[in-house]
Amino acid sequence: MGGVTQAEDPPGSLSAAAPPRRVLLLGVIAALILAVDVVTKIVSVALLEGQPPVRLLGGAVYLVLVRNSGAAFSLATGYTWVLTLIAIGVVVMIVRISRRLRSPGWAVALGLVLGGALGNLADRLFRSPGPLTGHVVDMVSLFAPDGSVWPVFNVADSAIVSGGVLLVLLALLGRELDGTRTGRSDG
Repeated sequence: MGGVTQAEDPPGSLSAAAPPRRVLLLGVIAALILAVDVVTKIVSVALLEGQPPVRLLGGAVYLVLVRNSGAAFSLATGYTWVLTLIAIGVVVMIVRISRRLRSPGWAVALGLVLGGALGNLADRLFRSPGPLTGHVVDMVSLFAPDGSVWPVFNVADSAIVSGGVLLVLLALLGRELDGTRTGRSDG
């Protein structure tokens, strides 16, 4: 009919319009996370550098400046260049699969992961000691000022973890990237 093949959706159809909206949602969330992460890191460096930890909420939260050369939980310290390459790989993967994106839940989850990955990647690329070896700025510590109860983290870390949890939840619920649901058999 009019040259439309089975592999393509006709212009104006719901499924032809859906991916750009979902990709836009992913992009907006990633941009917001990146912006908030960059701003909180700039403010933290400006206000917390050389200062004692700031106690909030009766000691449930502390603001303290930590420069982390490793990954979450200070794993892989000293392998900043490897973590940089992994972050670049994550960003490329998300951008590539976004073309198939039709699920708003996946768009939110991937937007959180992408924004967080870009936030920490920016530190690794542009902060001292230098490109591919920059240390990530962390500033939130829970229950202790030194990260002894829970590792010190930042907005990007929170977004990555939240996005990862949402991805697992979507998978458990059988929600697919393309917006379909898979049937689960209990056996």
